[in-house]
Amino acid sequence: MSSAPNVTRVTRDGAAWLASAATYPRSTLSLWEERPDAPVVLPCGTVFDVVSAPAVFGRRMLDRLWDGGLGSGPVALFRGRVLLFAALGTAQRLPSLLAWEEWGSTRTEAVPPLLCHGIGDAVTVPAPAAGEACGGARWLVAPETRHPWLPGPEVVLWAAVRAARAAVRISIFPPADQDANVYDVSRRR
Repeated sequence: MSSAPNVTRVTRDGAAWLASAATYPRSTLSLWEERPDAPVVLPCGTVFDVVSAPAVFGRRMLDRLWDGGLGSGPVALFRGRVLLFAALGTAQRLPSLLAWEEWGSTRTEAVPPLLCHGIGDAVTVPAPAAGEACGGARWLVAPETRHPWLPGPEVVLWAAVRAARAAVRISIFPPADQDANVYDVSRRR
């Protein structure tokens, strides 16, 4: 069971923080006042970066963040992907950290590619009042303040590596030779 909070509705301060990423923040807030169920496309790289992972793996990462005591910033679910809002610069730095960890060198579902969205990219964020009825787009951890804590690239890497290890059970020892003769030598003198 995850210790992640169950904050699924964006507060007024959280909406202001999200809107601050838009080219016209007041227009975005006005849109949400009129239509609180409207998702919006927001640019990355000015207020936040986003790391996108397949839904199941993204939930594992989120669990690792919360179980490790660090917590997470805002996290959304959109079209089968978990969108983890991260500190500025994460989209630029995380790919090199993942390469150093040889991320993706083993192609399995347990170690999926992570997509990093930063300067020049945009993501669709769920509406502030998004719930189950909003076409699957919803907040797993909604923004609550004007200055939420956002994990940096090292923290996101830490969560991804631990989520992958839990899913794959990597061993440093070679598999046992199934045809080897095994002798009990514990009673020998």
